[in-house]
Amino acid sequence: MCRGAGLVHPLLPSGTPDFSRVVPCRCRAAGLLREKQGLLERYSNLGYLSHYTFETLRPGGRVGASQHYRSACEAARRFADSPKGWLVLVGPVGSGKTHVACAIANSRLSTGESAFYVGAADLLDHLRGAFNPGSEVSYDELFERVKNAPLLVVDDVRAEGATPWARLKLEQILNHRYNMKLPTVLTTDMAPDELGPGLNERFLDTEFCSVLVLAEQRGNGIDIPDLPEGLRQETFENFDYKRIELSLEEQQNLEMAYNLAVEFARQPEGWLVFAGMNGCGKTHLAAAIANHRLAQERPVLFLVVADLLDYLRSAFGPESRGSYSKFFEEVKQSPLLILDDFGEQSSTLWARSKLFQLINHRYNARLPMVVTTEQSLDQIEPRISSRFADPRFGTVFNILAPHYNVDGYGQSGDRRA
Repeated sequence: MCRGAGLVHPLLPSGTPDFSRVVPCRCRAAGLLREKQGLLERYSNLGYLSHYTFETLRPGGRVGASQHYRSACEAARRFADSPKGWLVLVGPVGSGKTHVACAIANSRLSTGESAFYVGAADLLDHLRGAFNPGSEVSYDELFERVKNAPLLVVDDVRAEGATPWARLKLEQILNHRYNMKLPTVLTTDMAPDELGPGLNERFLDTEFCSVLVLAEQRGNGIDIPDLPEGLRQETFENFDYKRIELSLEEQQNLEMAYNLAVEFARQPEGWLVFAGMNGCGKTHLAAAIANHRLAQERPVLFLVVADLLDYLRSAFGPESRGSYSKFFEEVKQSPLLILDDFGEQSSTLWARSKLFQLINHRYNARLPMVVTTEQSLDQIEPRISSRFADPRFGTVFNILAPHYNVDGYGQSGDRRA
């Protein structure tokens, strides 16, 4: 009898209590299991990535890379069942490597095992911040937690732009885990031999380390996704245009936007421009169009405008692995281009020039395009807004719905921007 304490003395074979130890009472077993699972989830640092599981993986992966993707997923499942050694997931942005890595961690959590996830850049920021006397976690405590995590997942490991201090800290962590034979998952969009000799030597140990390529680079040598991994779950089926908190006018307006997107996805012609405040659902509808086309194995290129400009700037760099002209041409000629969050990023003269080149080319070539923006047409450069508003070719639809506060598996409303 536990008498409310939740603990009992187990029985010896003779049937008498074993007073040398106590165990949880059966009446507390379910509650203790929930508490343990909650602690594991908080420790894991996965947060909103908790929905990245093997069950939610896109079966075929990126268009044109399904065989790489399926092979990597199968190996990741085996690793999740029995984590041993290192697993390095290599692929361009949007290839699904973060999803696969988190699926491994979430699989371990579901069986009551520990896992710790962290982005490489965030890890280094946390370590720097831990030097601050006001930090809630000391540097030594954080460093030891990462070094000795039963399963560590480090996302987006890169060599570019890393300071000598950052490279040293990362190498210290990974060298410790290599020497202690602790299971580790790394993701990177760089070739393993580009990450520096300290890591490259570990990857050459094929008995301990498996390198999986999820997708090949595009022909232009610059890594760009068909669709960001975080938007692969945004479909027409899970878009709620009957939000109960909306007025009747807003519900009808959102349903009209939904119908426009569905019609466009079936037969992309002209341009569809969704305008509205952050979180109103315009990005969800744009992503749903992309997912509908990708499911039919039709080519789509989805780019956040800020990312597009970053890609273009990086392509000018002397260390760029790709051709600026080939990349820009691919974007200009994409059979269906989706530009998300068009607006403030075009503030510089260079940015305005590049975006006008792109918009003007697709306008003259009559190539289909979807654009989302928080700005009204009179806030956008006239030579661009005039093309958006041309009724012979485009439809501009202003979504009236306010910010979409998403409950559920940890998304925030800006996912539906």
